[in-house]
Amino acid sequence: MGEQIRPGLWRWSAPHPDWRPSERDDAPTSWPREVGCVLHRTESDAVFIDPLAPGDGPAFWAWADELCQGRAVSVLETIHYHRRSREEFLARYGAATTAPAGVLALPLPAFGETLLWIPVHRALVPGDTLICGADGELRICPQSWLDCIDRRLTRAGLRAALVSELAGLEVELVLVSHGEPVLQGGAAALAGALREP
Repeated sequence: MGEQIRPGLWRWSAPHPDWRPSERDDAPTSWPREVGCVLHRTESDAVFIDPLAPGDGPAFWAWADELCQGRAVSVLETIHYHRRSREEFLARYGAATTAPAGVLALPLPAFGETLLWIPVHRALVPGDTLICGADGELRICPQSWLDCIDRRLTRAGLRAALVSELAGLEVELVLVSHGEPVLQGGAAALAGALREP
C-alpha cells in the first residue's frame, strides 16, 4: 500500500474526491489530484497524518490494520481543509486527535496550519504552506491559496513565519501533501523554498 520511506515511516497518495481540473496554475484549486498522507509508527503508537483512504478499500484497510495492531492510534490534520477520511479513521481505531510523544506540533495560527515534526526521522510534514511543484522544487504555496484563508496574508509573511518556526530543525525529509515528497536534501530544499524571491 504505502511506500515505506524508513523503518516506521510510510507515505501513500490517493486521488482526492473533491479534485477538479484547473485552467490556471495559480488558482486556489490548482493542485495535483493525488494527495499525500503519512503514517508514523513506533512500538506504542501509530500516527496517521492527513489520511485519505484510497479506493481499493479492503486491501488498504488490511494494510493499515496490521500496522496499527497493538498500538494506540492518533489521527492528526495539518489544516482543516485536510479532513479527508479523518472521521473514518477515528471511528475504525477509536483514535485520539492529539499528537503522542515523538510528534511535535509547529503551529502557524495566522495561516490556519500546524506543521508536524517527527524528530526521529527528521521529517517535516506540512499541509498547504509548502508544496512541491511539477519541476520537483519545494516552494511556498501560491498567493491565491493564502487569499482563501485571509486576503491580508502574504507569501512574505508566510515565509517569515516558517523561518521563525522551523529555525534550528535539521530537516532531512519534507513529506508534502501536494506534489512529490522530498526524500533527500531536505534542508537544502527547504532553504531554497524560504529564500527571498
